[in-house]
Amino acid sequence: MSQRPPAPPSLAELREEIDRIDEGMHRLLMQRGDIIDRLIQVKQTQEVGSAFRPAREADMMRRLVQRHRGILPLDTVESIWRVIISTFTYVQAPFSVHADVSLGESAMRDSARFHFGFTVPYVAHFSAAAAVEAVARSKGDLALVSAVSSRTPWWTTLEADGAPKIIARLPFVERADHPAALPVFVVSRVADSAMVTEVETWSVRVSGWNAEVAHALSPLAEIVAVPDTAFDGAALLVSIAGANRLEKIKLALIEAGASVRSTALVGSHATRYTVPPSGSAK
Repeated sequence: MSQRPPAPPSLAELREEIDRIDEGMHRLLMQRGDIIDRLIQVKQTQEVGSAFRPAREADMMRRLVQRHRGILPLDTVESIWRVIISTFTYVQAPFSVHADVSLGESAMRDSARFHFGFTVPYVAHFSAAAAVEAVARSKGDLALVSAVSSRTPWWTTLEADGAPKIIARLPFVERADHPAALPVFVVSRVADSAMVTEVETWSVRVSGWNAEVAHALSPLAEIVAVPDTAFDGAALLVSIAGANRLEKIKLALIEAGASVRSTALVGSHATRYTVPPSGSAK
């Protein structure tokens, strides 16, 4: 005689199991807090800004996507981890997020809240230059500015030695219907060892800028361009992936009829990490 299959668990048993998992997650978060407290003691400092690690954060988010499976939406998982990372960074070294809302407040606010949560103070500014200036006056705050368009060449203030730099591009993980899909640069001061340099961001000033030059450059790099002080000049923010690509950009500009007046490295960030509709990251 065949044995009867085991009875499925009751609702009460399943809910008890969920409660145990919830308690376990809470305990792990508290343990993480204990480790952060020990980390602060080891550093023997709470210097503002010292806790930012753009390279580590980008790597953490990539590994999160690679191991994720099941019915829990990736949006939820990413948001939870972003809040965990940002909150514990804030605990180590308090900071504020200064956001340029001149191109639209709701999308920028959504990006700030998704990536940094509600514990980190949020300060709105009506220009990118004002947000970056606030960060320059601080010891470790962040500025969020559009990565695809601008009304002014705010990035030229990042050229000076000791100035804040572009340290990240959000979202870390891009996909269709991302709840915080607005492309933004993060500007701040961090240690050189904490930077990720897969994509370099350059401030490039040119003369002879026109639609033909822009078309010649578009396959080589992502560019934000605004008029410069010269009659036919432009200030460019150029994001270049790979080594020695700046020389190719300069050569393409010259061959298209423009002249390069100056170049300055103003930051770097991780490559765009995209999750296609199939769900496998690349």
